[in-house]
Amino acid sequence: MNSPDDLRRLTEDFLGGLPFAAELGKLEAALRYSLLGGGKRIRPVLCLATGEALGRDAEELLPAACALELVHTFSLVHDDLPALDDDDLRRGQPSAHVQFGEDVAILAGDALLAEAFRLALRYPSPDVARELADATLGMIGGQYLDVTTDGELGADGLRQLHALKTGRLLRASVTSATAVAALPDAERAAWRAFGDELGVLFQIVDDILDATGTAEELGKTPGKDEAAGKVTYVSLHGLDRARQLADEARGRVQERLDGLPADTSVLAELVATIRDRRA
Repeated sequence: MNSPDDLRRLTEDFLGGLPFAAELGKLEAALRYSLLGGGKRIRPVLCLATGEALGRDAEELLPAACALELVHTFSLVHDDLPALDDDDLRRGQPSAHVQFGEDVAILAGDALLAEAFRLALRYPSPDVARELADATLGMIGGQYLDVTTDGELGADGLRQLHALKTGRLLRASVTSATAVAALPDAERAAWRAFGDELGVLFQIVDDILDATGTAEELGKTPGKDEAAGKVTYVSLHGLDRARQLADEARGRVQERLDGLPADTSVLAELVATIRDRRA
């Protein structure tokens, strides 16, 4: 099995050589700027590692894995727009709308989403595309809640919001791999549950980093959610309790991993990276 670093290199090579539709013309430069300008590639690496745990070759999973990264990048390009999160910094460089203008950034995000589905539809079965569509719609629904709740969320509402906005794409990073592997439906539930719990862990850690990290560490502007009055795990529970919640979430993720009928050693490495990440 490949290490996380090996899987990350495979992802970068595939993304770097990805052809885009000729119809996009010079807009392609804006797509590549946002897609190739950095990032930890957690979602595609998670997809590849899940596929390998299920006995499939990483190369077979690359279109699905990189489709997830294109959707993630689309969400970042649009989230950074002034009408949403209004952030001028992303992945350590000017956001797409700062670099190219709002009009081009909107179109680039649209194109990234369409290109993601072109990748997902490379497979004979539409299952990967279905997983991607479900995740994208959930992510958009979560973003809608995020911009319309005005800090009124309690603990249950916060978990629901993040299960949609953040968790759905992380879950799809697992379920897209089970789709490529053609895993029987009865065996997919345990993998899906692992993906759900991992999404919770990821968001709690993300909220902690937003409260404690710097722009240089994070590659984006820290503290914007708090400044905007949004509810986070830190604002709702305090920093110390948020750290405890992260440890509890990691325990639940590990329980799910331990129950999976596969070699999950590489996935366990990824879980540790997500829990202990500093940026």
